[in-house]
Amino acid sequence: MRALLLDLGGTVFRSGNEMLALLGEAEPATAAVVARRGPLGTEPDPSWDAMIRREITEREYWALRSDEVGAALGREWPIQEFMHTLYALVGDDIIRPAAAELIADARAAGHRIGVLTNDLRAFHGETAMASHPVLAQVDALVDASVTGILKPDPRAYALAAAELGTAPGDIVFVDDMPWNVTGARAAGMIAVELDLTDPDAAFAVARRELNLDAEAA
Repeated sequence: MRALLLDLGGTVFRSGNEMLALLGEAEPATAAVVARRGPLGTEPDPSWDAMIRREITEREYWALRSDEVGAALGREWPIQEFMHTLYALVGDDIIRPAAAELIADARAAGHRIGVLTNDLRAFHGETAMASHPVLAQVDALVDASVTGILKPDPRAYALAAAELGTAPGDIVFVDDMPWNVTGARAAGMIAVELDLTDPDAAFAVARRELNLDAEAA
């Protein structure tokens, strides 16, 4: 039986770029900054483009956004406080409904479920988000903030496969960063890229790969 492996931020959890739009509404001083929100913004986002070209890392991108938003608000803050501010804007709505449905249905059908994330502790600290109900539903959690092995390093996928006890070829992996998807495919996984402009489409593909709709029928 195939297993499901998910990224967290931007995949299961709504993306920071979605939450930046809410911050712009709540804090008008940030409006010019949050207009640059990767593919979701109303203005070009050179930092996002640099990240996609692999000139900066994802962590470096969010560090830049944290500094820019902090400057607009007249605050100096660590990235964890910035992330806490963003996530507080959505509260219980942080989980994408299609992701929650996929996890629940996969679990009910007996598929093993894992999380492979680069930044849980780095962005949210030792305890924040660690007790989120969605994490209680997974069989394996691999956080590169802890292991020190970030996607797309092949070892990150190998660790996740080992924790799931599933061969890479039987793992359906979903992530919103293209290089992480490429890395998963190179590791032998069935990899699905989530498009931030149409996130539900990726979960529909994952459902088909897990044969969930047929199992339900």
